[in-house]
Amino acid sequence: MASNRVRGARHAILLVRHADGVSTFCNDLVGDVVGTLSGALGVAILLQLRGASPRLQETVANTLMVALIAAVTVGGKALGKGVAISKSTTILLVAGRILYSLEKIGVRLPGLTVKSKKR
Repeated sequence: MASNRVRGARHAILLVRHADGVSTFCNDLVGDVVGTLSGALGVAILLQLRGASPRLQETVANTLMVALIAAVTVGGKALGKGVAISKSTTILLVAGRILYSLEKIGVRLPGLTVKSKKR
C-alpha cells in the first residue's frame, strides 16, 4: 500500500516498526485511563443507587459493582483481541491514516514522522 501511495500506509509501517513502543503505550497508558474511568463511573453509579435506595447494603453493592466492572473489562479485552487479530491490517491502516491526518494539520509525534522521498 505504501508503494501505491495510499494515505497513511507509511505511518502504518512506522507503527509496525515501533511495535514495542506502540504496544507499551496502548497497554499501559490506555489501560490505566480506562481503569481509572471505570472505577470512577462505578463509584458514581453506587452513589446514585445509595441515594435512591438507602436500605441497599453497601458491602453487597460494592462487591457487585466491582464484579460487574471486572467482567466488562475482561470481556471487552477478550472481544477486542479477537477483533484485533482478525482485522489487524485494517486497524493499522486506520491508525496510520489518523497519524497522517494529524501530521497534515501540523501535529508532530516524536519518532513517528515519515521522511518524504522526493525524486
